[in-house]
This record gives sequence, C-alpha cells and structure tokens, in this order.
Amino acid sequence: MQLPLQISFRNMPHSDEIEDTIYEIATVLDVFSKHIMSCRVVVDVPHRHHEHGNLFQIRIDITVPGEELVVNRESSQHTPYKDIRLAISGAFAKAARLLEDYERRQHGVVKKHEDLPHARVVRIFPEAGHGFLETPDGREIYFHRNSVLSDGFDHLHPGAEVTFAEELGDRGPQASTVRLAGRRAGFRQS
Repeated sequence: MQLPLQISFRNMPHSDEIEDTIYEIATVLDVFSKHIMSCRVVVDVPHRHHEHGNLFQIRIDITVPGEELVVNRESSQHTPYKDIRLAISGAFAKAARLLEDYERRQHGVVKKHEDLPHARVVRIFPEAGHGFLETPDGREIYFHRNSVLSDGFDHLHPGAEVTFAEELGDRGPQASTVRLAGRRAGFRQS
C-alpha cells in the first residue's frame, strides 16, 4: 500500500503482532484498486467475555476518489471472530469486494443479470403434477409441479406466460425453474 495505513486499537492494548498482520494483508488491497487515498483500521473488543473468550470487531475505512468505503465486521454477526486473524481476514476480504465494485463502477462495467427466457403454458396436467411450455421459437419444454416457484403450480393455466430456466432432463429439455410472468414481447396476443 503506497499511503500510510492508520491502525488503532480500542478496548485492548496495542499489539505489534496484530499490526504486522494488518499491514501484511492490507498490501493486497493495491491489487484491487490503485485509487486508494487512505485506509484506516480499527481493531476493537467491544465486550469482554472472560468465560467465552473475546470477540473482535474490525472496522476498515477506505477513501477513494468520490467515495468512502466502510467495512464494519461486528463480532455479534460472526461468532468465529474469537480468532483475531480470522476477523482481520474476513474484514479485508469484504474490503477487497467493495474495491472491486468501486472499480467496476468507475469503468462503467456493471454486472448484467441475464433475463430468463419466456414461454407460455400450452398443456397442464394438474392430477399428474406436470405440464408443457412453448417457447417463442416453438419448442416444447416439460416442467414438473416442483419446478414452479412459490407454490404457483395451482395458478397456472394454458396460455399463462412464465419465465423459466432450462436444463437437459432424462427425456430432453425440461424447465428447472418456472415463475409466472407478466406480458412480454415475443408472443402474439390471442
């Protein structure tokens, strides 16, 4: 890390060993972003538990142009944080993910979630617990009652539009996830 790293301890004595661990792990942050302007780390033991051991809390404040990225790993949320090294590693892993997200935003690269394909229910057999979908390109895809999300099988009827995820089954293509959808382009209205 090019800039000085500020490390402070609360509710516990200063530890050169912990400080060295933080310096060692913090140097990796430069791999995720070259725009880090400052980095402050606070190691805290907010509640002392003499019977069960201390739980550590790690807070990391990273300043980058236009933003401040904050990681606040509270011991109450992460019971394994009795181990200070685990607490530090977890906090810096989260900081690395925040820096990756920051860099993606700066470069205009945003994660795109692919839309699930749409289909229309063409046949349904409620007693047997399955049915068939027709895709806009005319293919038929089998689906089972268990593939329909939110107990929606009983609400399906021929003509209902759905989204689905396709996989290859024993007898050909089948829908592994089916969800009732609104009107979409790709189908002619009857």
